[in-house]
Formats: sequence, C-alpha cells, structure tokens
Amino acid sequence: MDHYDPQQTNDYMQPEEDWDRDLLLDPAWEKQQRKTFTAWCNSHLRKAGTQIENIEEDFRDGLKLMLLLEVISGERLAKPERGKMRVHKISNVNKALDFIASKGVKLVSIGAEEIVDGNVKMTLGMIWTIILRFAIQDISVEETSAKEGLLLWCQRKTAPYKNVNIQNFHISWKDGLGFCALIHRHRPELIDYGKLRKDDPLTNLNTAFDVAEKYLDIPKMLDAEDIVGTARPDEKAIMTYVSSFYHAFSGAQKAETAANRICKVLAVNQENEQLMEDYEKLASDLLEWIRRTIPWLENRAPENTMQAMQQKLEDFRDYRRLHKPPKVQEKCQLEINFNTLQTKLRLSNRPAFMPSEGKMVSDINNAWGGLEQAEKGYEEWLLNEIRRLERLDHLAEKFRQKASIHESWTDGKEVMLQQKDYEIATLSEIKALLKKHEAFESDLAAHQDRVEQIAAIAQELNELDYYDSPSVNARCQKICDQWDNLGALTQKRREALERTEKLLETIDQLYLEYAKRAAPFNNWMEGAMEDLQDTFIVHTIEEIQGLTTAHEQFKATLPDADKERQAILGIHNEVSKIVQTYHVNMAGTNPYTTITPQEINGKWEHVRQLVPRRDQALMEEHARQQQNERLRKQFGAQANVIGPWIQTKMEEIGRISIEMHGTLEDQLNHLRQYEKSIVNYKPKIDQLEGDHQQIQEALIFDNKHTNYTMEHIRVGWEQLLTTIARTINEVENQILTRDAKGISQEQMNEFRASFNHFDRDHSGTLGPEEFKACLISLGYDIGNDAQGEAEFARIMSIVDPNRIGVVTFQAFIDFMSRETADTDTADQVMASFKILAGDKNYITVDELRRELPPDQAEYCIARMAPYHGHDAVPGALDYMSFSTALYGESDL
Repeated sequence: MDHYDPQQTNDYMQPEEDWDRDLLLDPAWEKQQRKTFTAWCNSHLRKAGTQIENIEEDFRDGLKLMLLLEVISGERLAKPERGKMRVHKISNVNKALDFIASKGVKLVSIGAEEIVDGNVKMTLGMIWTIILRFAIQDISVEETSAKEGLLLWCQRKTAPYKNVNIQNFHISWKDGLGFCALIHRHRPELIDYGKLRKDDPLTNLNTAFDVAEKYLDIPKMLDAEDIVGTARPDEKAIMTYVSSFYHAFSGAQKAETAANRICKVLAVNQENEQLMEDYEKLASDLLEWIRRTIPWLENRAPENTMQAMQQKLEDFRDYRRLHKPPKVQEKCQLEINFNTLQTKLRLSNRPAFMPSEGKMVSDINNAWGGLEQAEKGYEEWLLNEIRRLERLDHLAEKFRQKASIHESWTDGKEVMLQQKDYEIATLSEIKALLKKHEAFESDLAAHQDRVEQIAAIAQELNELDYYDSPSVNARCQKICDQWDNLGALTQKRREALERTEKLLETIDQLYLEYAKRAAPFNNWMEGAMEDLQDTFIVHTIEEIQGLTTAHEQFKATLPDADKERQAILGIHNEVSKIVQTYHVNMAGTNPYTTITPQEINGKWEHVRQLVPRRDQALMEEHARQQQNERLRKQFGAQANVIGPWIQTKMEEIGRISIEMHGTLEDQLNHLRQYEKSIVNYKPKIDQLEGDHQQIQEALIFDNKHTNYTMEHIRVGWEQLLTTIARTINEVENQILTRDAKGISQEQMNEFRASFNHFDRDHSGTLGPEEFKACLISLGYDIGNDAQGEAEFARIMSIVDPNRIGVVTFQAFIDFMSRETADTDTADQVMASFKILAGDKNYITVDELRRELPPDQAEYCIARMAPYHGHDAVPGALDYMSFSTALYGESDL
C-alpha cells in the first residue's frame, strides 16, 4: 500500500470541498446520505458498545465523534471535555477536527460551531470526509487508489457477470446486480446468481443487502426503494456502502491467505516426509534388484547348442529392453527426488536429509556401476560363445551343403562313363562326344577343390570335437572312394573316343570341305535369285543405266560359278566312294550342312532361267525412262520462259504504278494495254498445264531441268492477274478522287512524288513513321509533343481505319484531297444553294427536277428524302438540310 500523502489527499478532496451542497438540497439524496452515513458510523461504534440514532444530534457534543475516530483509526485522541456547556462541546469537536486535519485532510468551510449547532449539511460533509480518509482513500488496486481504485476493484470483480457493467457509483448499481455479483464472486454459496433478473431491481437489492447484513456483517445502509425510486442514486452513499463490501471481503481474503500459508507449510512438511519415505523404499527396492541381478549376469555356464545360447542372448536382450529401462528410470527418479528433497529442506530452513546407511546416492551409484560391469562382461561372454557355436554350426552346414552338391553332381556319372555310344556314332558325334568328355574332365578337375574342401572341413570338425563327427567322417570317406573310381572311368572312356575319332576323321574332313564350299555357293545363288526377281523403281535414265550395268557384270560371273558348282559335287562323290570302299557305318548325313547336291543343281537351273527375264525387264524400263526424260525437258523449257516472263511483268506493273509519266489517264491506258497482253499470254499457260498433266500421269516427281513447278507458275499467274486488276482499280480510284475533289495533275504529281520518296522499300505503302515524315514534308505541323502525337493519331485513324499499320497511296490521296477540300465545302454549299433557291431560303423538289438533269435530280431527291422538314413549305429543304443531304454531315 502506498504511503499516505497529505498533499495528494488535499488534491483529491478539492472537488469535495463544498460537499456538493447543491446536491444536498435534493431531499432524496440527503435521506440516502443520512441513512448510509448513520449505518456506517454505527458499524464502527458498535465495536465500542454504542451507536447513534440521529447523525446531526448525536455528534453535537463531540464525544461520540471522538470515539468514532478512535475506533476507525486505532489511535487515542486527547481527553474529551465532560462538561455540558457549549464551550465544552466546541472543544471536543475541535479536537476531532484537529485529528482529522492531522491525517492530511483539508477541511474547508467546516467548523466546530456548525457541528455543535446540528447543521445537517456540515455534519454530513464531515462524516463523508471521514469515510473518504479512513474507508476509501487507502484502497489501492493496480496503482490506482481511493475512488478510482474502488471503482476498478468493482469492475474487476464483476467482469465475468453478464448484465453487469460498473462505470460509476450511482446508476450502475440501480438494478442491484452489481451488489449481488460482488457477493457471489467471493461467497458463491450465499446467492443463486443464475436466478436473478435485471428487470427486478428491488428483489436484487434486497437480496444483496439482506445477505450482506446476515452473513458478511455489513449493516443495511440503504433501502432498496431509496435506490430504485431515485433517478440517480447518491454517489457518496453508494461509495460508502460499496467500500464496506471491499473491506469485508478484503479482511476475509487476508484471513484465508494466512490459513493457506499455514496449510502450505504443513503440506510442504508432509510432502518432504513422504519424499523421504519414498526415497528409502525406492533405494531399498533398487539395491535389492541389483543384488539379485548381478549373480545372473556373472553366470558363465556354456551351452552345447546354438539354440540354447540364442535363448540366453534373447533373455539378455529382454533384460536390456524390458527389465533394465524401468530401473534406469527409477535410479534417475531417485536422484531427482533426492535433489528435490534437499532443495525443499534447504528452502524451508530444515536440516538436510540423511538416508539410511548404505542407501546414499553414492552407494546406489557404486552398486549400479558393479551391475553395469557385470552386464558388460556377460554380454562379451555371450557374444564370444555365440560366435564359437556359430563357427561350428557354420562348418557343419557348410560340410552338408558341399557334400550334397558333390553327391548330386556325381549322381549318374559312373553309368555315363561306362556307355559305349561311340561305337555307332558318326565323326561329328564322336567329336561332340569327345568335346563333351573334355568338358566333363574340366568339370571333374574343377570339383577336385570341392572334394579337398570337404575333407578339410571334416578334419576341422574333428579337431573342434563336433558332436556329430562319426557321421561326418563316414560321409567324407564315401565321397573320396567314389572320386577315385570316377577318375579311372574317365581315362578309359577318353582312350576309346580317340580311337574311334581317327577312324572317321578322313570322312569328316571331306564333309567339312563340302560344307565350307557349299554354304557360300548356296548363299550366292539365293542372293542372285533374290536380286534377279527384285522389283525395281527408278525415276531417271541414269538409275536404269546403273541397274543394266550391274546386271551385265553379274552375267559375266556365271562361268566361274558353274566351275565351283562342279567342284562341290566332286567332293560329295568322293565321300560316297570312301564309304563304299571301307564299309564305314554312316548313321546320318553331312553333320556340317543340310545343303544337298540336288538342292544345288535345282537352284542353279532356276538362276539360269531368271537371267533372260531380267534382261527383258531392264530393256522395257530403259525405254520408259527415255520417254520421261523427254517430258521433263519439254516442261522445263516452257517453264523457264514463262516464270521469268511473269516476274518481269510484275516488276513492270509495279514501276508503272509508282512512276509519274503522263496523266492518270495515260497510266490507266498503259495498264490496260498491259492487261490485254497478259490475257493474250494465257494459251501458253494452258499448254504448260497440259505438259504438267502428262508428267503427273507418268509419275514424274522431280525435274532437274527447271526450278519452276506448276504450282509456282499458277500462283505467279494468279498474282499477276490480281496485281494488274488491283493497279488498274487504284488508278481509276485516283481519277475519281481527283475529279471529285478538284485536285490538279500537278498536285497529284506532288503527292505521288512525296509518297514515292518516303516509300523506301518500294512496297507501295508507308509505315507510320514514313507517313508522318511525308506529312511534315508537305507542310503539316506535327510536333513531338503530346498535342502533336494526338493529332497524328487522329490522322492515322482516318487513313488506316482497320489499324493494319500501313498507309496506301489511295488512302493518302483521299486524305490529302479531303484536307484541301474541307476549307471550301461550306462556301460551295452556300453558293450552290443560293443559285438554286434564288431569293428564297429554301428549295423544293420541283426546282431540283427543273434545274438538274433527270438522273442526277432523282439521285439528289433520294438523298434529301430523310431531311425534308421546312416548316412553311412541305417537302422543301432549308440551307442546313440541303448541305447535309448533299455533302454529308462529316464534311461540314
């Protein structure tokens, strides 16, 4: 709590220096203050065994006032005067006021005489000053004090309650929910807050006041009707009442805090004692478990089988995985509990905990170290034993596998070596059997290492005292005996095969020679038959000449091929002679080839028949290619003339369209003469089309005599016709523009010269920048500023409405003629109108028919039909309607 500052108190009291005398004029407020202040004073005077009935009367002699100050301050005041005279009363009241002033409270306009005289306003103001100083000023909540602190306390306590919004000490309390919320927040068993209604303030207020008086020792300072029946309850009365709630709950909270502190100390002691008991028990259990586990880990009795050792290893893994981790956790928790206990004892100023003998943390750590040492030794022994048994099991399994593989390999080998299949075999079969036997010998030699390994493994198992050594030795001996027998049989079969091979070797050599010469000769004949029957596709005379030359070269090789055929047949005849002479048993045909002499003779005869057929086919194709070559030359000669002619005409038309020789009519006549000459050239195009059709029918796809194709000629011819027609149309349009706009020939020449000058690429069009430069050269003022760009954009929208990015000469002429004619349009319209209308300001349809030729008059009348509208004469037009109908709105 902050120290009391007299100056601060004086500042706080400054707004209250007149005690709100104007408000005290309100009888309702005076009644509320009288009742509240009286109840508040009695709540303290009861502690001294007295009370007051009338606040302005009972404090007049100053005795109860001094007693009240002693009760609320806890200090003794000066001895009061016991006399009944006025002077004695004033003296007592002054002593009370001096005591109040000594507490830093500045009393303004309150004198002892007013109190002694029973002045209600002064007495209430004095009591309010006492309440502020001793009941409200010392309230401090979150660095705020007095009234603000009390208001903040109320807001904090009632914040969780719906329909409660404490903002002041008057109307915020009218519905009674604020008082009920304060009680429920601190003593929820006293009020069923959920049943309260905001629209029933009397019930709420009475409930709160009754409960506070009955259970909280807060006297009833106000009646519910006083608060509800007042538009704005008295702030001082409410503050006084609320401060009683604050002090009541504040005192209860202090008592509860003291009780909690004592309980906390007792709980800490109980917790410490429990921790001691838990430590002792946990330490005993852990040491007992270590004592039981170490002998199991030190047991080194070996097992004879791998399965038993694996079970021991699995048990050890279960110990590591299941049994030890909880004990590690217990040991860690034991140390944590020990450290926590010592810390709590030290913080509680209690002596340190000393475990029973042998149960210190160091004793447990030593025992744990012994456990881990035994565990490490046991694990090493297990692994070594497992490796030893694994070695024995591995050797036994290796012996069984190698023995099984060897026995499987030798199965049937003795029977195979005793066969006499070579007695009826051919030489090729003998050689095959011999090679097969050589492969078997290589395989046999390779298995020598396996037999030696089997014997070595059996020897090692004997040295390691393998429990099943007798069966291993018996099996090993059987394998060695069988191996010796296989060696003898192998040598005997090799000798028999070699003798038979020598007998059939001569015949085999002849078979081999036959096969070596028959195979390539047979391939040559098959290739020759394929080539002679192959369908050829050629496109030039050179290609058919190449095929003919190759065929002649092939025919030149036929005599040598016939000699080779006779030599191959001679080898076969010699074999037949040997077989008949020496009565050799020939069980089959030539093992090196399937080609028989009959096949060779048949294919040779077929080749001889195909040669003249090929001669005839080559002669016919040669004649066809000569005809195709003639068609190529004929088309190429014409295309090489027509193609350049079309290109030349296109260039000449382009020059005519941009040159300025003569008038437009001269250019038009010249172009029409060109058009006539071009049309007269059409028969040559048709003739070329006929030649092209013959080429297509002959399936000719290329022509080295010309770079022009018929498609090129067609496209060029169509472009030529289109270009001459378009150029003639452009000149005609220029003539129409010139006549319609009144442009002289000199102006046309000037426009053409300017256009051609800036048409750098001679494309017949101007780009935007070229067109801009052309306009500037003709005198147009187009600047590079924003205004100039806007003006040029307007001009481009006229000459290039489709926004294709180029300006044609016709568009250029239209624009230039329009620009030169616009300034004269209005004057021309007025002059024309005055001539036809005379002295009138309108013109009629009859006058138009009379003054103009019939066809022009009807055309003009049709143009004017939408604009008839003269007010005086129906069907007549005034000047504006006439000019709009005749020239259009955009030209005016």
